[in-house]
Amino acid sequence: MAPRHADMEIKAAEETHAKGVSAFLRTTRGRILFLSLLGLLLILSAVVAMRCGVFPLTFREILAALTGGGDPTVSQIVFRLRLPRVLLGILTGSALAVSGGALQGVMRNPLASPGLLGVSAGAGLAGTVILIFLPGWEALLLPAAFAGAILSAGLVCLLAMDRNMDPVRLILSGAAVSALLAAVTTMLMLARPDRAGNVLDFMTGSLAMKDFRHIRQIAPYLPFGFLTAFLAAGRLNILALGDDTASSLGISVRGTRLLTTAAAALLAASAVSAAGLLGFAGLAAPHVVRMSIGPDNRFLLPGAALTGAVMVVLCDAAGRVLLAPSEIPAGVILALLGAPFFLWILRRCTP
Repeated sequence: MAPRHADMEIKAAEETHAKGVSAFLRTTRGRILFLSLLGLLLILSAVVAMRCGVFPLTFREILAALTGGGDPTVSQIVFRLRLPRVLLGILTGSALAVSGGALQGVMRNPLASPGLLGVSAGAGLAGTVILIFLPGWEALLLPAAFAGAILSAGLVCLLAMDRNMDPVRLILSGAAVSALLAAVTTMLMLARPDRAGNVLDFMTGSLAMKDFRHIRQIAPYLPFGFLTAFLAAGRLNILALGDDTASSLGISVRGTRLLTTAAAALLAASAVSAAGLLGFAGLAAPHVVRMSIGPDNRFLLPGAALTGAVMVVLCDAAGRVLLAPSEIPAGVILALLGAPFFLWILRRCTP
């Protein structure tokens, strides 16, 4: 009986400690500490990703290249291949994660993600058209994918429009539009199977062969999307109390949903147009942060941005290492990790 009693005491102590840690992370000080640790983790992830590749680099070589010294060949690898790839992974991962967190707040649905707005399907269709029918015009891929993502998101919002932009209507409209656009994309690929291989990198989501040009093309749109989403965080907290309560507190329910959804669509469209269909980053990252520090969007959205960036950067680095010298697209690694996570969320969030 004594050992059993001791085990019960140890278990009770562990539960009390876990509750204490959880309670601390729900305080302002705990949340700031959590975000600071995520920032350090992102820096570490970026450094690790800079090392990974067919030609591994040491920390000393990377530091020398970044400070303007070192071997010229290493500097070329760092500035032309590794650095833009890592920076693009940070930007796209954070954009998708903030987009997903904002949509989950708008719709009060933990399963919401950028793909729900038809962003991925719209970008995929536009990218497929360019790659299959205009193979010599690949410079148009990014602007075309961006336009397709924005137009499909706009169509979903238009179909879901009502007095308060009901979340259920938005979800159903997004599912219908996504299914339609995905079917058209598949038909186009079947019509020209000889060129369908060109679409695979875009459809699977890859940071391979990316450079600063891709960053410059999406850089003008990201600040507006991030700023709008972060400024809406307080109103999203009030919106979680219900439409009637939010209206009674002076919040424009329809305006908040419309503006936040537009910002989420802009962020997701920018990320998809630059890196392809990186699935699950927009779904998983906000959940990881919500489980750690709670649902306050003022801290959740910045935390999601950092977490999404870490996820994409590390998945891209893993894809370069696992089957080297071949490479697994980052979107494939994200899907392998994200699918079980999605099923776990589904079981946890549905009765």
